[in-house]
Amino acid sequence: MSGDAPGEAGPARLAALLREAGVLTDDWLPAYAAVPRHRFVPDAIWPGRAGMNRQEDRVVRGEQPDVWWEAVNRDAPITTQWDDGAFSGPGRGRMPTSSSSMPSMVFRMLGALQVAEGTRVLEIGTGTGWNAGLLSYRLGGENVVSVEVHPASAQAARSRLERAGLHPLVHVGDGARGFPDRAPYDRVLATCSVGRVPRAWREQTVPGGVIVTPWGPTYGGEAVVRLTVGEDGTAEGPFVGSSAFMRMSAQRKLLPSTRAFAEHGEGAASWTRLSPDDVGDWVQMFAIGVQVPDLFCRVEPGEGGAYRLRLMDTGVTAWATADYERGREAFRVVQAGARRLWEELEAAWDWWAGQGRPGFERFGLTVDGLGERVWLDEPHRLVPVHGPAA
Repeated sequence: MSGDAPGEAGPARLAALLREAGVLTDDWLPAYAAVPRHRFVPDAIWPGRAGMNRQEDRVVRGEQPDVWWEAVNRDAPITTQWDDGAFSGPGRGRMPTSSSSMPSMVFRMLGALQVAEGTRVLEIGTGTGWNAGLLSYRLGGENVVSVEVHPASAQAARSRLERAGLHPLVHVGDGARGFPDRAPYDRVLATCSVGRVPRAWREQTVPGGVIVTPWGPTYGGEAVVRLTVGEDGTAEGPFVGSSAFMRMSAQRKLLPSTRAFAEHGEGAASWTRLSPDDVGDWVQMFAIGVQVPDLFCRVEPGEGGAYRLRLMDTGVTAWATADYERGREAFRVVQAGARRLWEELEAAWDWWAGQGRPGFERFGLTVDGLGERVWLDEPHRLVPVHGPAA
């Protein structure tokens, strides 16, 4: 094998799949061809699979070139960093902290961005540099600023971009602050997820400009939202599709440990007909998490497919468990503390079911000086909020 890779079958085959899916459109095809993914992926990777969060073991290009090549040219995410660079393998680290996103997700988000010649873009999360490279090829490097929190990742991305003849500004810093020196921007694109849209992004976007970012509540569930910034600085718009990105460093979820809830005692038992297995889909978690903003969960596996869903709140005021076993029609629930967290979850699920079990595309988000509000179908139809944040 020689050159960039063992032939061009991989990128060509992937392009055909992306074209068939309707995500790689004519306007982005030249950038895809000129800025191939394999030139922006490091030699040591942890391949993932579409729709799954679990990574495979480390693959090193020099040791398994065919496996590396196949992974890079598959429509799946690739973890490229663990534990902010502290872990390099073999095996897997504790927390993935940087990745090369699924190509289909990359081009869906670029499509939602709706750029044209002369569009000025601020990217949050340089990562490998591939996204910045695609934008720079199409818009010119002078119109692209990319912010990366990890200095080593930023330097590696700069090197890859320079080898490709592309020269966006790659800045090392906190993405939540944007980059005011080059503001204002026509578009802001985040390649990491947030639970709160940073104020700086709105302030650095021109009126009528667009912010595209993954957004999700503490409980789980996440989708890409496309926000248009108004003259008054309000940003508002619909969610455009499911996503599963790593959290922006400044907003990582620092949640209490299960041990912190021991003081609430053994709790009171009851039964429910709502199966814990019916509240774990991504959109269900989103709908629950939006309504109960301080809720989070853990899953404790058992035998034969059984498990315990453990609910807790970030204020450490209450906990609940719901036990799942296959074949049952009723499930044991235990609740303790100042609140009844399972009942709050069940009420949130009932609201979602009562609205016709909407998918992400029916939800939207408004962000202004008063905070953030999720709505259903229309901005005036706010999703109800329970708990202390209500």
